[in-house]
Amino acid sequence: MSPSESQAAARPDDLAVTAERCAAQLLGGNPAGSAEEVAGRLLAIQAQDLRGARLTVRARSAGLSASDVDAALTQRRSLIVTWLNRGTLHLVCSEDYWWLHRLTNPQLRTGNSRRLAQEGVPPEDAERAVATVQAALATDGPLTRSQLRERVAVAGVRTEGQAMVHILALASILGLIVRGPVTGRDQAFVPVQDWLGPPPPAIGREVALGELARRYLAGHAPAADRDLAQWAGIGLRDARLGLARCGAIQRGDGLAELPANRLRAVRLLPPPLLLGAFDPLLLGWASRDPIVGPHRQIVTVNGLFRPFALAGGRAVATWSTAGGKVTLAPFAPLDTRTQAALAADAVDVMRFLGRGS
Repeated sequence: MSPSESQAAARPDDLAVTAERCAAQLLGGNPAGSAEEVAGRLLAIQAQDLRGARLTVRARSAGLSASDVDAALTQRRSLIVTWLNRGTLHLVCSEDYWWLHRLTNPQLRTGNSRRLAQEGVPPEDAERAVATVQAALATDGPLTRSQLRERVAVAGVRTEGQAMVHILALASILGLIVRGPVTGRDQAFVPVQDWLGPPPPAIGREVALGELARRYLAGHAPAADRDLAQWAGIGLRDARLGLARCGAIQRGDGLAELPANRLRAVRLLPPPLLLGAFDPLLLGWASRDPIVGPHRQIVTVNGLFRPFALAGGRAVATWSTAGGKVTLAPFAPLDTRTQAALAADAVDVMRFLGRGS
């Protein structure tokens, strides 16, 4: 099925919602001018694949490169990566770290304790490991995961399998460390207050839920309460409270938006684009069916979200880089115009990654 046929197969109201969401996601209209602007609009970008997070910025900006994202993480300290929301790594603006961490991290402790136990790390060992990480970063930081693994192993704590990942997650959940500077192909951990300075005064939970809902809708509207709940890893009741606190408006189709959204002009679907692994367009709502349709291979059996091409508001291919170029794997033959647009975007992907000619 060509993009035009795929678009025709989708209901017009579905495509209208997709167009609105793409505009909220900065995939159409005026592009962002900085990595911080993209992160600020989306609030939290899934980032266990840092290259995917960089490509999230590329698709929503103009003239930037992967090194600009790394500079925000390393020199400007305006972006950080840590465990937030639904329990995975996210790229966020440093100024948003404090309130978002306080709001979404307490509920992560139970799952983290369970995973540590499954990895053979009892509570007393986990406590010793976190203290070891703190001490190592205080004296020798920033340090990468492999460097910290060596220190924790010397302290007599199990680091095999996924144990070290969950030890670092625990230290992050406790608000002690974050991922900061990029060092080669890795990202180093740093003490939170050394890297970001002292925390600002805490805000109340209901106020934070209102801010969460407002910021979520800014980058994802129109959306339902269940979309916010799943994206942020909070309960449905809290999601509804947040939407009420931020003054969200319920539309006739049952979706919520901010009052300012009603003033927007009719949105058009974005031009054909190459989106990276774990792109927010597949993670921002409870259902990804409007984008993915029948092409379930975009999400692998072990939960990895593959890079994909978007055209006509639908996923039309997966893609990869090898031999210094982008290789497309279309789900069906693509029309000439779509092929040309994706070929041009592929050149920009390689430029962004620093592999252009």
